[in-house]
Amino acid sequence: MDYLMGILLLVLPAILNIDMSSAAGAVPMILGAMTIVYSLMTSYELGITNVISMKTHLAIDLLSGIVLAASPWLFGFADEIYLPHLILGIVEIMASLMTKTKSHVTIGSERHI
Repeated sequence: MDYLMGILLLVLPAILNIDMSSAAGAVPMILGAMTIVYSLMTSYELGITNVISMKTHLAIDLLSGIVLAASPWLFGFADEIYLPHLILGIVEIMASLMTKTKSHVTIGSERHI
């Protein structure tokens, strides 16, 4: 789901015809790119570098979801558009709270189940 959310956030401005240079367009694109990068660095089945623990990954997901959901009001574009940011932010928050914190990936001599 991480990579799908990252890609969705990257293309959201194009899909909804939002100016990519505005805060409404830049916020999801930045968060989407960050999601892909930290997902690649997470020690789970879909990560490639095993640098970030799953617990840390989920904490970043939670913070990212909060920023995304609040961004229309934080950055002052709620009068133009807010629903996609709010909905996807809530989805990210819920996913971070409902995902297991342990992975099946082995780090060093530890096996995470």
